Amino acid sequence: MTMTPALVVARQVVREAARRRLLLALILLTIVVIALTVWGVSRIDDLRNAGQPLPEAQKKTIVSQLLILVMFMFSWVLSLAAVFIAAPAISGELESGIALALLARPMSRAEYVVGKWLGLVTLVVVYGVTAAIIELVAVQVVSGYLPPHPVEFLGFLLSEGVVILTFALMLSTRLAGMVGGVIAAILFGIAWMGGIVGGVGAAFNNATITHVGTATKLILPTDGLWRGAVWSLEPSLVIAAQSGLGPAVVRSREV
Repeated sequence: MTMTPALVVARQVVREAARRRLLLALILLTIVVIALTVWGVSRIDDLRNAGQPLPEAQKKTIVSQLLILVMFMFSWVLSLAAVFIAAPAISGELESGIALALLARPMSRAEYVVGKWLGLVTLVVVYGVTAAIIELVAVQVVSGYLPPHPVEFLGFLLSEGVVILTFALMLSTRLAGMVGGVIAAILFGIAWMGGIVGGVGAAFNNATITHVGTATKLILPTDGLWRGAVWSLEPSLVIAAQSGLGPAVVRSREV
């Protein structure tokens, strides 16, 4: 069966990443972080409350917050890695002349760009799914805690990476790799800061600050996707405590 030009380009992107051992390097570093996380979670049992072991609910809360912290780092690694592999993906080949050689064949510009996007998305999904599943399973084995919505978490996390990757690849069609990468990374950070600003405005009931944060987050939806990922990782007890709605929320989420 003959592959379409877009799939040929996508396969070449994946092969090039494998040749440079990009995924291998990321996975090895991720395993180191996971090992440290597992060690930290395993030490939670050493904590005492007035000389007594921690209640199960308190232990679950501590593990969930530690998991969110680690996954926050994963989300940044995934997003920034997506930026810096996508930003030069097209502009670099245009500068070197490789793209011109490919486009001289029976392949449209759209097929070339779509192929690049498919290959890069494959890399993001493979790394994101591998790292997240290993982390979730390792934490569950050590602590017995599994987030309430692990599938939704994967969806939010991968969507965040795919969104910033798509934006960086779009910039790569018009700007040099370094310029596009810097712009994408800065806007990603601004969107994240917008989420913090919006939270501060909501906490102090300041409509102006809240609107500024909301407007900033609209630049890129990455912060909203990350907040969805956090919701997926939070246990019901924490959600109920933060919202002040009590046990009814816990029961509704556990149904």
